[in-house]
Amino acid sequence: MQKRLWFAVSWLLLAGVALSCPQLTLANQPFLNGDRIAEPEEPEEPEELLQPQRRLLNPTPQQPTSELDRLLQQGRQLIQAGNFPPALAVYQQAANLERNNARIFSAIGFIQARQGKFQEAANAYRQAIAIDPNNDVFHYALGYSLAHLGDNAGAANAYRRATELDRNNIQAFLGLGAVLFRQKDYQGALTSYERAIRLQPRSVEIRESIGAALMELKRYDDAIEVLQRAVTIAPNNSRLRLQLASAFMAKGNQRGALLALERAARLEPRNAAIQLQMGKLLRQQNNLPRALAAYRRAVQLDDKLIEAQAGVGEILLLQQNFSQAVTAYRRLVEIAPREAAAHYNLGVALAKAGFRGEAIASLKKARDLFQSQGQNEGVKQAENALRQLEQGSGVGS
Repeated sequence: MQKRLWFAVSWLLLAGVALSCPQLTLANQPFLNGDRIAEPEEPEEPEELLQPQRRLLNPTPQQPTSELDRLLQQGRQLIQAGNFPPALAVYQQAANLERNNARIFSAIGFIQARQGKFQEAANAYRQAIAIDPNNDVFHYALGYSLAHLGDNAGAANAYRRATELDRNNIQAFLGLGAVLFRQKDYQGALTSYERAIRLQPRSVEIRESIGAALMELKRYDDAIEVLQRAVTIAPNNSRLRLQLASAFMAKGNQRGALLALERAARLEPRNAAIQLQMGKLLRQQNNLPRALAAYRRAVQLDDKLIEAQAGVGEILLLQQNFSQAVTAYRRLVEIAPREAAAHYNLGVALAKAGFRGEAIASLKKARDLFQSQGQNEGVKQAENALRQLEQGSGVGS
C-alpha cells in the first residue's frame, strides 16, 4: 500500500566558498540562505497533513458506533480545524480506552509535533512503534521529531529503519541524508540522496543535495555535472546557478563561476547573496571597480550583510579612498560590533584619513577584542599599528 508521509524534508542549502578579504577574517557565509541542513518541515496544506491521519486512524463510519469511534471522529475534526490542544485531549481520552492502538499514539505524536513539542512527539511515536514496529511511517515521524531535537544519531537510526521497511520511502531517504550530512558523514548522505534520486529522477532539490554532498567530498567535477543536469531541468532557478557557481569556484574555474553568477543575477537581480558572490569573485580577479559595484548592490539589498560591507571597505582602502572607507567601516562595526578585524580596519582607515585619535581608539578596541577571542596574531597586528601611530609614522608605512 502506498504510504503518504506526514512531513516533508526541506532541502540542503549549499554553503559556498568564502573568499576572505585581506585584514578581515569573517566566518564563511552560506552561498544560499539558511543552514547547511534545513530541519524537516511539514507540508503547508492542512489536507495533506490529514491524509495519513485518515489512513492510520481507520475510516470512521458516518455515524459513530462506539465511544472510541466518536472520539476519533471528533479528534479528526479538531485537527482539520487546526485546534490542536483540544484534539490532543480527545486522542488522549481515546488512548485511555484502547492502549494497544498504535494509530492513536501516532496521532498524539502528530499533534505534539505540530505544536513544536518534539520530545513529547518522539515519546508518542515510540509508543506507536512498540505496538506496531513494522510501520515505516511511524519510524519516519520519530526521525523527524528527533531531528528537531538535535538528536542526529537517533534520527538517523529512525530514518534508516523506515527505509528498511519501505525501500520506496523517499522522505526517509532524504531525512537520513540530511542528518548524516549534519554529522559530516558526507559519503553516507550522498548514498541516501542517490537512493532518493532514483525514486524521483527529475527532482532539482535532490540534485542540489547531491551537489552539496559532492562538494563536501571535494568531488568538484561530479558536483558540476550533477548541478549542470539540474540546470537543464530548471534553467530559471537562480539558486541552482548560484550553487553551480560555488562548484566552479571550488574547482578554480573562475570563468564558469562568473557566467553562472551573471545568469543568476539576471534571473534574480534583487538577490543580495548573488551580488555578494559576484563581488567576491571579481575581487579575486582583481577587478576592483566591478567588485565594488557588486558589493555595493549587495549592501543596498541587505544592509546587514557583513561580508559585503567588509568588501566595500576593503576595496575603498585599496583605492585609497580613505574617507569613504571610514564610512564603510563605521557601518561595519555597527552591524558587527564584536568583529575585531572590522575595528582594526576602521582604525587603519581613520589613520589614513588623518583622524589619529579616533584611529588609536579603534585599534585599541580591535586589540582588546582580538585578545578576548584568543587571536594572538590579531593582537600583534593591532599593537604594531598602535606603535606606528605613537611614533608618528603612518599605519602600514
